[in-house]
Amino acid sequence: MKPLKGIKFAAEFLGLPVTSVRGKVNRREIPFVRLNRRILFDMDDLQAFVEKLKVPPRPRREEA
Repeated sequence: MKPLKGIKFAAEFLGLPVTSVRGKVNRREIPFVRLNRRILFDMDDLQAFVEKLKVPPRPRREEA
């Protein structure tokens, strides 16, 4: 198993402020592990979270 990462790492990885990541944790929008009082993140879960948010490109229109 890969080591779990802290909230500062998760915020940096996602490009968000720590407060935004804490909000996502409170709203259960992002998977996390609670170990005693610490909030930790699995890298695979963070990557899956990003993949879920990806917006596919629009198909190109054919020019006449």
